[in-house]
Amino acid sequence: MAGPVLGLNAYHADSSACLVVDGDVVGAAEEERFNRTKHWAGFPAQAIAYCLDEAGISLGDVEHVAINRNTRANLGRKVAYSIGRRPSLRLVGDRLRNAQAWRAIEDELRDAFPGQRFDGEIHHVEHHLAHVASSFLASPYEEAVAVSVDSFGDFASTAWGIGRGSEVAIDGRVYFPHSLGIFYTALTQFLGFPSYGDEYKVMGLAPYGDPAYGDELRRVLRQDDGAFRLELDYFRHHREDIGYRWRNCAPSVDALYSSRLEQLLGPPRDREEELSDRHKGLARSLQDRFEDAFFALLNRLHARYGTDSLVLSGGCAMNSVAAGKVAERSPFTSVYVPAAPGDAGGAIGAALMVSARLDGGRPRPMAHAALGPAYSQEEIRELLDRRRDDVQREGCRADEVADETALCSRVADAVADGDVVGWFHGRMEWGPRALGNRSIVCDPRRGDMKQILNRKIKRRESFRPFAPSVLRDAVGEWFEGEDDDVPFMSKVLVVRDEKRALIPAVVHVDGTGRLQTVERDANPRYYELIRAFNRRTGVPMVLNTSFNENEPIVNRPEEALECFLRTKMDLLVLENSVLTRSDSPEPS
Repeated sequence: MAGPVLGLNAYHADSSACLVVDGDVVGAAEEERFNRTKHWAGFPAQAIAYCLDEAGISLGDVEHVAINRNTRANLGRKVAYSIGRRPSLRLVGDRLRNAQAWRAIEDELRDAFPGQRFDGEIHHVEHHLAHVASSFLASPYEEAVAVSVDSFGDFASTAWGIGRGSEVAIDGRVYFPHSLGIFYTALTQFLGFPSYGDEYKVMGLAPYGDPAYGDELRRVLRQDDGAFRLELDYFRHHREDIGYRWRNCAPSVDALYSSRLEQLLGPPRDREEELSDRHKGLARSLQDRFEDAFFALLNRLHARYGTDSLVLSGGCAMNSVAAGKVAERSPFTSVYVPAAPGDAGGAIGAALMVSARLDGGRPRPMAHAALGPAYSQEEIRELLDRRRDDVQREGCRADEVADETALCSRVADAVADGDVVGWFHGRMEWGPRALGNRSIVCDPRRGDMKQILNRKIKRRESFRPFAPSVLRDAVGEWFEGEDDDVPFMSKVLVVRDEKRALIPAVVHVDGTGRLQTVERDANPRYYELIRAFNRRTGVPMVLNTSFNENEPIVNRPEEALECFLRTKMDLLVLENSVLTRSDSPEPS
């Protein structure tokens, strides 16, 4: 067996690290969870330290480092494009400096871990190969079509191939400057959502509009026989020095669209401007146009490979609306989307790819995302002792409930009574979703719960939906279409018409919900909480949203406690400790 493989995504958004030992992932985390800067880009030193600690090894024990970028990939394409297009010298210089940073990994490791020497081998894995490996090698399929759809990485935006056994290969690509990710991001910016990662807001807004701008966007994104290309006059990224700020910061990207797009669609929305019917219609048209191109590609690939299983990765795989329509709009009958399909997941993909090449084996399928740090009840007890004045005084209790069934029943009763509960248990989730370990849990039956959450805690746009966590066995009873595993909240499905009035807090305006299926084996405590809520209410799900307030999802108990205290949550569960607010009446 090959020795430990450290996988890295660095110098790009969602910097992350993972560690693969004997073919399986023993730890994985995004750097933002430690330094508390959303989407942080840079070298993931703290995430690396966590992974090594989780495995009980030092840097000197690591035999291989796998990086999800290979600056030599598609080199001929890069040279040909540069000669033909003559990009600005500043743009070329920025790209060269970024490539140089990737070649300085050994220096970064030495600086981050003084006294620990790395003598292993460094492997550079092409960006999209790392993506498809992160999906196929973690999936339950022996054979599947593997597709990565992104903005750009190693001069390509989209790649596809076939995975069989422990091998996955890329057969085709869409190269710079054409990109579905750039198309979606540019229009997201045009709609007044300029922050990195704001595309999910447009997905939430789209169902409120009519697709009135379909003809216009068909001029922006061309499509022919399953292929797509951008009409480049509407974009800037291919000819101007777009400001990409990645290194050691919260990432940001300057406007990708040109003035030509304004001539076509009218003035862009200011981020403070009230959303109008025009903006909602643009959002709907954008989502529809993206789906048209996405499914044309998938249909072409199914015809080419003749395999009914599909694995998706890349940033565009986080478009859960599209992912939920795969069975409806393509011949594929099953689809797997990993917990972190975006750039963070490239760390796992690169590591699994190298591990599979060295050993010829394949890891167990990743059925859960609990790969981050955990904290003991003793650590929590010490925290509460230090913060006694904040959480304990006369009229307030901080109880420890040793019995799992009693704990879940108590919390389920609180949720059923309308309480907003911070739920902190076990290992932190890997990926962008809270999946029952670092979650805020509420009653999905309450029509006013979205307003309560936005007022008390989240302080986010009112049009954005909240997600249901559903007992796996109940999915077919409550949702239409496929009855499949959705452990990572990766698909939006239609809620059955007769059920919608029962769970208004998790049903979007178009009658859909972005669900998470919960299995007993994958998360026993969270499963028991939902089961207890079902016994009390007859509803086999809870509303689940991430445990944070405009910050990365909480990692440590201290962060959970701080978030609880500065917001208006009603109850906080830290492992076996159940906390009420100091100004709340003592529970009976």
